[in-house]
Amino acid sequence: MEFEIWQIGILIVAAFLGGFIDAIAGGGGLICLPALMAVGIPVHVALATNKLQGSFGTFASTITFTKKGYINFKDIYLGIIFTFLGTVLGVGLVLFINDKFLKFIIPFLLIGIVFYTIFSPNLGEIQKEAKMNKNTFFVIFGFVLGFYDGFFGPGTGSFWTFSLMGILGYTMKNAVANTKVLNFTSNIAALIVFTFAGEILWKIGILMGIAQMLGSYIGSNLVIKKDVKFIKTLFLAMVVVTILKIFLDIFKNS
Repeated sequence: MEFEIWQIGILIVAAFLGGFIDAIAGGGGLICLPALMAVGIPVHVALATNKLQGSFGTFASTITFTKKGYINFKDIYLGIIFTFLGTVLGVGLVLFINDKFLKFIIPFLLIGIVFYTIFSPNLGEIQKEAKMNKNTFFVIFGFVLGFYDGFFGPGTGSFWTFSLMGILGYTMKNAVANTKVLNFTSNIAALIVFTFAGEILWKIGILMGIAQMLGSYIGSNLVIKKDVKFIKTLFLAMVVVTILKIFLDIFKNS
C-alpha cells in the first residue's frame, strides 16, 4: 500500500499518543488501531500492524520499568510463558470462533473493574498480601489473558493491572510496570503468528513503532514520578473509554 505524507504523519502522531497513554494506563490500541483503519488499511492488516508497532512501545516501557527496579522477572516468568502460549492459541483461533459473546460480556467485566476501583480507595497504594499463590495466578491468568489478547484484545492491560493489584496485592506502579512485560509478551506472540500469515505492513509498523517507543518512554517515566491518584484516575478514564468503544462497536455491527 502507498500512503500520502499526511497519512503517515497522522499515524506517527497516533503512535506517539498511544505509546504515552498505554505506558501510564493501558488502552493505547484504542488510539492506534482506529488511526490505521482511518487511512484505509484493511482490518486484519491493521490488527497485525498494530501488534508490530505496539511491541516497540511495550518494549520501551519494559526497559524503563526494569531499570527503575519495578519488575522482578523471577516472579513473573510463568506469566510470560503462559501469556505467550495463550496468545498464540487466541490468534490461531480468532478466525474460527464467533467473538460476539466476548464483545457482549467484556464491557460488563470492565464496568465491574471501574466500580471496584472507585469503591476501594486504597487499592494499589500500598503492597498487600496476595490472595492466591503467585505461580498459580500467573499460570491461570497468563493463559486466559494471553488467549483473550490474541483473540479479542481491548482491555487486556486493564485486566492485568487490576488483577495484579486485587489478587496479588501489587501497588499500582508495580502492577502497571509488570503489565507492560506481559503486554509485550502477548504482542510478540501475536506478531509471530501474523508474520507467518503475511499480514503486516512493515514500513508503517516500524515508523509507528519508533514514535510509540518515544511516547512509551515519556509515559513510563511519568508513572514513576507521579503519585498513585494520578495514575488511578487515568487508568479509570481509559477503562471507561474502552467500555464505550466496545459498546459502540456492538451497536454499529448490530
